[in-house]
Amino acid sequence: MSFSIAVSNSPVFSIFPNKNSIISSSSEPLTLPLPLLPSTTSSCSSPSSPSSPALKRKRPAKLDIPVVTSLTVGLQDAAVPTAAERDMVEVEGRSCAVYCKRGRREHMENRYSAAVDLHGEPKQAFFGIYDGHGGTKASEFAAHNLEKNVMDEIVNRDESDVEEAVKCGYLNTDSDFLKENLQGGSCCVTTLIKNGNLIVSNVGDCRAIISRGGVAEALTSDHRPSREDERQRIETQGGYVDIFHGVWRIQGSLAVSRGIGDRHLKQWVIAEPETTMLRIEPLHDLLILASDGLWDKVYNQEAVDFSSPFCIGSNRQQPLLACKKLVDLSVSRGSVDDISVMIIKFQNYI
Repeated sequence: MSFSIAVSNSPVFSIFPNKNSIISSSSEPLTLPLPLLPSTTSSCSSPSSPSSPALKRKRPAKLDIPVVTSLTVGLQDAAVPTAAERDMVEVEGRSCAVYCKRGRREHMENRYSAAVDLHGEPKQAFFGIYDGHGGTKASEFAAHNLEKNVMDEIVNRDESDVEEAVKCGYLNTDSDFLKENLQGGSCCVTTLIKNGNLIVSNVGDCRAIISRGGVAEALTSDHRPSREDERQRIETQGGYVDIFHGVWRIQGSLAVSRGIGDRHLKQWVIAEPETTMLRIEPLHDLLILASDGLWDKVYNQEAVDFSSPFCIGSNRQQPLLACKKLVDLSVSRGSVDDISVMIIKFQNYI
C-alpha cells in the first residue's frame, strides 16, 4: 500500500504514521527527511551594484518560489519532522484522501489523523479532522491521542457500549490536554469504522456528511452558542451568549460551544461529543469530514455533488482531486479560514 503526497513550501502540518499504519498530522512544521514530505527552499539573493549609470535603478530582489515535490511512500516508512513549515498538505491512500490548506492565519492550525488496519483488523479504521483555535497545541494533541484513547475504551467495553466508549475517549483526551497546562482549543470530527458499523462523533463545528446514493445526509450537528440547547446549557451554568461582530459567542469570545481544551472557558465549553451510529450499506457512497472553513461556504448537498464524479463509478477514482475541488470552491466564495477536507471510501469496509 502506498501514499502519494505533494506539498508546497510554507507553513503547516507534520505527518506521522503511527504503530497502526496511520497518517496523522502534527503541529510541528514539516520537512521530512525521507518519507512523507521533503522540503526544498529557494533562496533570495540581493542585487549587485550596477556598473553602468544607465542601470542605477534598484533591481528588485529575486522571488522565493515554492517548489512542489511529489513522491510515493510506503506505510512502513518512518517520518521524522524537521523545522520546515507548510501551508498545504495532500495525502491519498487506499481508504481516504486528505487536502488541507492554510487560510489567512500565519500558521495552519488544522490537523488530521487516519489510522487503518487497527489492531490488525483490515476492516477497522479511525479517521479525524481537528480544527484548532488559539494555536496548534490542542489540534495536535487531539490528532495524536484521541484515536488511542477511544480505542483503549473500546477494547475494555462490551460491543453494545461503543457510544459511551467514544465519549470517555474524548473526555480523557480533554482531561489529559488540560493537565499539560497548554493553551488553545480544538473542534473535532471523527469516525470509527468497526465490524461494518460507522460511529461518527463531533465536538464543535467540524462536520461529517455521508452520501447515500448521491443524497447528502449530515451525521453531526454543529456545536455553536447560537444552537438553542447549547445556549440554554451555557446560561444554566452561569455563562452568557451574545453577538460580537455578527457571530454568536460564549462570554463574548469563542464561537463554538464544545471542544478539546479552551481552559479559560472550560466551565461552558465541554468536550462531550454527540455520536451517530449506523450500518454501512452498499448505497453509502462516501463520507466527507471537514472543518468549518468548508461548511461555512459550501452546502452539504453541494459537497456531495462536487465529490461524486471523482469518487463514484469511475475506473480511475480521484478522491484527492475531489478534496481539492471542494477547498477551491470554498476559497472562491470568500473563505479565509484554514480548510481541511477528508473523503473516505467505503468499498473497503462493507
